[in-house]
Amino acid sequence: MTSVTTSRFRARAVDHLAVAIGTTKGLFFVSDSTVDGPLLAGNAVSAFAQLPSGRLLAATTDPRFGPNVRVSDDGGLTWDEPGARPVAFPAETETALASVWQLHVDRRPNATETVWAGVEPGGLFRSDDGAATFELVRGLFEHPDRPTWEPGACGLALHTVITHPERPERIVVAISCAGVYRSDDGGDTWVARNQGIEARLLSEPLPGAGQCVHKLAVDAVNPDVLWAQNHGGIYRSVDAGDHWESVGHAGEPDGVASDFGFPIVSHPEEPDTAYVLPLESDVYPCTAEGRCRVYRTANGGLSWDALSDGLPRTHAHLTVLRDAFSIGNNQPYPLVFGSESGHAFASVDDGESWRLVASYLPPVLWVRVLE
Repeated sequence: MTSVTTSRFRARAVDHLAVAIGTTKGLFFVSDSTVDGPLLAGNAVSAFAQLPSGRLLAATTDPRFGPNVRVSDDGGLTWDEPGARPVAFPAETETALASVWQLHVDRRPNATETVWAGVEPGGLFRSDDGAATFELVRGLFEHPDRPTWEPGACGLALHTVITHPERPERIVVAISCAGVYRSDDGGDTWVARNQGIEARLLSEPLPGAGQCVHKLAVDAVNPDVLWAQNHGGIYRSVDAGDHWESVGHAGEPDGVASDFGFPIVSHPEEPDTAYVLPLESDVYPCTAEGRCRVYRTANGGLSWDALSDGLPRTHAHLTVLRDAFSIGNNQPYPLVFGSESGHAFASVDDGESWRLVASYLPPVLWVRVLE
């Protein structure tokens, strides 16, 4: 393999950086070098979304009221009451909501008020009224595979939802530890899509389901191209998850430092371009070799470049969780990640250089570059 660095990866100036950061103790907004917060102080804020109307959604776990989805219509200054329960399993399921892991806004033109909520334990909810009410997606909850699903270290988390921009009935989700599931009929029926993904924690190395998938991302140009960071491996699919190929090449000269990690993000404009942040192992989930590096591929995973300018290079033992890495949708496409040690770093030149934009926050659960 040959390392690829093209002319499109070049430094760009940026006048404004706006980031939302969710932590175990509240929500923060970072603008350039200014940090505002905490909002929702004392709450673990596990997910975040912004509707086209400007309404903000935050998944919270309140010490008194438990898990919930909170709504703000004034840019986060005030939020609705914490006691409401827009996301809840129906009583007959005998299932209690543990946490909301993902809030995904459906960006298709005919679904401007549709929000998908991925939850623990292993459930998917849909709202068509801007998060005023949510309904359980029964087809996934009642899937025949469900009795075989086992919770990962953080629980049975449905943490990723991807909707297809051209095929409105196609939805892809990722569940730890169940794997990737796809619906081609709007959520009525679901099929496991894990062929080729190794399950290192199971006796059967390539099962149909049961993989510990940590995060999915979708290609900028071809929405049938998916990326996956798994418990042990970085994978790519060119057929919407029907087949997967390992692309991390861990330990090779042009590969990643480790194929264990949590986040993976794809560039919003450039095809075949993705970023990962390798961690040492599941036993020691801190930046590999005590060096903080972001790895970028620009050729579909054939090779990876290590990017570390401005990042701590020695004695750096950072943990970056599955949603704690984000890229903006508009030029210069800022990259931002945050760590459990409460630090956040940003790049505005496709990862070539980084700067510290926030520090000494509570442990970071997710980051989101704002539009």
